[in-house]
Amino acid sequence: MEPSVISQERKATIRVAAPSIPTAYDSPMNACVALGIFPDLSKNTWRGGKLMARNYRRIVTGSCAVAVWGLLGTMILRGQAPAQAGDLPFRYEELTAPDFVKAVEKAGRTCVIPFGILEKHGPHLPLGTDLLDSRQIALRAAKQEYVLVFPEYYFGQIYEAKHQPGTIAYSPTTTWTLLEETCDELSRNGIKKIVIVNGHGGNNNFLNYFCQAQLAARKDYAVMVFTPPRDTESETKIRQMRKTTMEMHAGEGETSTMMAHRPDLAHAERAKQQSGEDQGRLKGIEGLYAGIWWYARFPNHYAGDGTLATKELGETMIQAQVSQLIKVLQQIKRDDRILELQERFFGEAENPLATRQ
Repeated sequence: MEPSVISQERKATIRVAAPSIPTAYDSPMNACVALGIFPDLSKNTWRGGKLMARNYRRIVTGSCAVAVWGLLGTMILRGQAPAQAGDLPFRYEELTAPDFVKAVEKAGRTCVIPFGILEKHGPHLPLGTDLLDSRQIALRAAKQEYVLVFPEYYFGQIYEAKHQPGTIAYSPTTTWTLLEETCDELSRNGIKKIVIVNGHGGNNNFLNYFCQAQLAARKDYAVMVFTPPRDTESETKIRQMRKTTMEMHAGEGETSTMMAHRPDLAHAERAKQQSGEDQGRLKGIEGLYAGIWWYARFPNHYAGDGTLATKELGETMIQAQVSQLIKVLQQIKRDDRILELQERFFGEAENPLATRQ
C-alpha cells in the first residue's frame, strides 16, 4: 500500500562482498592464492614436487591475472569497489563490533529503521515491495548523510491482507512489543535518535500512535517517523509524468519505483492479470470507519494500474524522497531539542501540580 514515502539500482548501493587485494602481494598469482581462486602450493603437497609447482604457476599466472582484474572490474561495474581503509559501513549488519562504536558517534547517535511489511502487491510486484522501496531510500540518503541503517524490518500492521498468499501478519501485541524492544535495544547501544522511514500505508496510524505513546513513560531516546514536507516542484514534475490519477497500492507509482531500483522484480506485463479497480462494495454506508474498508474496495489487494509504469517516473519519485530525507537527517543529527524537550516533559509529568500555570 503506497504510503507517504514513495520508494539507482540496488546493486549500486551494495558494498564489497569479496575481499580487496592487499597491496603487499607482488604478483597476480599470490593475489589469487589470497583470494582463494587457486591453491597455495608453497607447502609442496601435490605429487611431482617443486617442478610441478613451478610449471603450475607458469600456466596459471596469466589466467590468474585475468581472474583478479576481471573480479575487480565486475565489482566496480556493480558499484562494489573495494572499501578504502577507514570506511565505516552505514548498513548496521555490516559493521564489526569495534566499528559499531565509531559508527554511532559518526552518525550522531542516529539510526534509520526502514519499515515495511510482507503482503501481496498485485500480481506483478514482490511481497516485500514496501520494505525494498523504503530501504532503498534510506540507503541512498545514508550514502550522502551518514547515519546507521537498520536491517530489513518487516514487522508492521497488515491484517487487511491476511486473505492473500504470502502475507505475514503478527498479532497486535507482538507487533508493538517487537518495535518497542528494538528501540530499547538501539538506545542501550548508544542510539538516541531513531527515525522510521515507513514504506507501507497501513502502518501510518500504528506508527503515529507508537510515537505518541513514547510519552507514556520516561525514555532517554526519541522515536520519530519521517513525514516528508510538501515539495511543490517535485510534486508538479511527478504529476506531469504520471498517466493515472488513482494510485493506492501496486499501481503506476509503486511499479515505477520498483522498475527504477529492482527491475528484476517488477513484472508490469502481468499487471493486467487482475483488476486494480475499486469494487465499491460498501457504497451508501458513510460517516463510519470499519477495518474491512480496504477489503471491501480492493479485494485483489491491488489498487491502480501498474501497466503504465516507467523507470523514469520511479527514479524521479525515489530521488524526491531521498533529497527530503537527507535534509531531515542533517537537521536531527545536529539538533537535540526533541530530546531536551522530551526530558523536560517527563520531569514536569512526574509532578504536574508544580508545573507553572
